[in-house]
Amino acid sequence: MTKITFIGAGSTIFMQNIVGDALLKPALADSHFALMDIDPVRLAESEAVAKAMIRSVGAGATVSTHTERRAALDGADFVITAFQVGGYKPCTVTDFEIPKQYGLRQTIADTLGVGGIMRGLRTVPVLWDVAQDMMQLCPNATLLQYVNPMAINTWALAEQFPALRHVGLCHSVQNTVEELAHDLNLPKEKIDYKVAGVNHVAFFLRLNHEGRDLYPALRRGYASGRFPKPPQLMLRCPNKVRYEVMDHLGYFCTESSEHLAEYVPWFIKDGRQDLIDQFNIPLDEYPTRCEEQFNSWKEQAKTLTDGREIEVTRSHEFAADLMNAIVTDTPYVAYGNLPNTGQIPQLPPGAAVETPCLVDNNGVQPSVVTDIPPQLIALMRTQINVQELTVRALVDQNPEYIYHAAMMDPHTAAELDLRQIRSLVDDLLIAHADWLPNWCVPARAA
Repeated sequence: MTKITFIGAGSTIFMQNIVGDALLKPALADSHFALMDIDPVRLAESEAVAKAMIRSVGAGATVSTHTERRAALDGADFVITAFQVGGYKPCTVTDFEIPKQYGLRQTIADTLGVGGIMRGLRTVPVLWDVAQDMMQLCPNATLLQYVNPMAINTWALAEQFPALRHVGLCHSVQNTVEELAHDLNLPKEKIDYKVAGVNHVAFFLRLNHEGRDLYPALRRGYASGRFPKPPQLMLRCPNKVRYEVMDHLGYFCTESSEHLAEYVPWFIKDGRQDLIDQFNIPLDEYPTRCEEQFNSWKEQAKTLTDGREIEVTRSHEFAADLMNAIVTDTPYVAYGNLPNTGQIPQLPPGAAVETPCLVDNNGVQPSVVTDIPPQLIALMRTQINVQELTVRALVDQNPEYIYHAAMMDPHTAAELDLRQIRSLVDDLLIAHADWLPNWCVPARAA
């Protein structure tokens, strides 16, 4: 029996997607799902959802729940992580509110920038603890890592646990294909593409339909004002930022306009409300989303945990296909984030990079991509600078690198001077002291 451990199973909707996908795979339908979370209420809700899905599909899977991580990990074949250290309140709120006091506005704040750096400092030590437990309790298991900041986490895991089998997974590639298909009025299954880069700042290097390059159509559509089309329900704002970047750099980015706007220095500027309006940039988008989800969850929980069967439908996550490929030794291609061992020779060794990966019983094997245009490589390096300094801070326990990481962030550096950045980082470290390693908290926090 395959044992699939889910760390952060209180993320019920995400757990529902992954477990549901697994139940639809014959090779995984009789698995044991070990659900672990520190919140017993959310854990019980996830247990009810998982059991309802098992009843719905008539699978032979079983479920156990755990508030203690080691018990959940013992003997696992696969480990899925999906958690947020410090939660939306207070930590995410802090990551937005303190920078605002300096005039630094953000949209998502979970990947790069001061918000991403702080989330990395909170998250990596917990992932290291998970990895340490895995090396003792399930050393041959594969870690499917869904936690942001994806690149920082992946890089840091490889630094400390080089023998760990792990891959960072995201849904930005799948989402973007669906969005482009919507604009082009094409079936998403008919779009042929190749993507490579850094998670959230990877680009579609090839984008074809029946042998025809789709980029001219995208450029014409944007120039005429037809693209981006009004967003579908799944989209929270028009994709104007990504189209504008494509117009200047030549290629379409894999992550949303909300994200991309805060990764670069060109769109969110103090005193430039015209840019915010022109490109429909949703400042404070992530806190708004969290509030909406929080307010709607109680009603959702009632319908999902009232004992009824739950319809199980396929999601667009890679996890179940990847696990199935390893278990059955059936080749499958997924986009994965792994340390750079030469798969993108234009980027620094060790950096976490995203490329197509072949998955089978040998594990996750990245393909080599050598043809990324230099302007895209230059943009990716600005992201890697921040990621590398954050990882070095964590590995070397050197707090000075935290300040350097913030100073190198494109958006932060475009808005604040060096002394402001140092003061902002001080304030954030002090505010997050309860969730951070002691070595990185300024002395005046005591």
